[in-house]
Amino acid sequence: MKRSLYLLLSLLLISLPFSGCDVAQQAASAVINSQGQPTTLEITSALKQALEQGSTNGTNQLSAVDGFFANAAIKILFPPEARKAESTLRSIGLGKLADNVILSLNRAAEDAAKQAKPIFVNAVKQMTLQDVTGILLGSQDAATQYFKRTTKPDLLSKFAPVIQASISKVGATRYYSDAVNAYNKIPLVTKLNPDIADYVTQKAIDGVFYQIAQEELKIRQNIGFRTTPLMQKVFAYADRTKNSR
Repeated sequence: MKRSLYLLLSLLLISLPFSGCDVAQQAASAVINSQGQPTTLEITSALKQALEQGSTNGTNQLSAVDGFFANAAIKILFPPEARKAESTLRSIGLGKLADNVILSLNRAAEDAAKQAKPIFVNAVKQMTLQDVTGILLGSQDAATQYFKRTTKPDLLSKFAPVIQASISKVGATRYYSDAVNAYNKIPLVTKLNPDIADYVTQKAIDGVFYQIAQEELKIRQNIGFRTTPLMQKVFAYADRTKNSR
């Protein structure tokens, strides 16, 4: 019976255009009236489910071919300190080398995203959310920001060797070293460091968090993305609470 109610509400909201808060609030009220207000434990569990879903979906999307390269919001370009070098290389007929660098950096991030998925999933399972209500009723990316604050240092240390292996696997190290070495041979230029691993690691993790935030937004704004009864109950509570403010 409960499952049928959730499916009915999902179909209702998918079939009707969103005209503001009214439809969402009515759906939220219906769920809460049938299930009651969620407990702190339920809120914690639902947020963990949402973060696990978001991190899994995010890394799956980013690990696909062109997951980074074709996404303008997170595409990895030359490091800021090397942008002048890129322009110079293109101006002297080495544009193909610069293109190979950019493609290889993004291929490394895509390869690493696939291998790093278990890292993010495990990080979610180990989270202790003491301020779960604040996250649930906070900003549209409150859960992602909390996730970032509490896991990023550990993720950086674990992700670094994955990135290092990936940039070697796809040839990013060679392409970037070739570009930097070619640039460093130009008289009077400021020499660049050919090591690119730290930069790609940071940009790759930034990209994953960006994608997780997009997934969180879907869950907060559309009940069709609330894939478990517990997520539906807890986020319905959040919908009604926010709309009643």
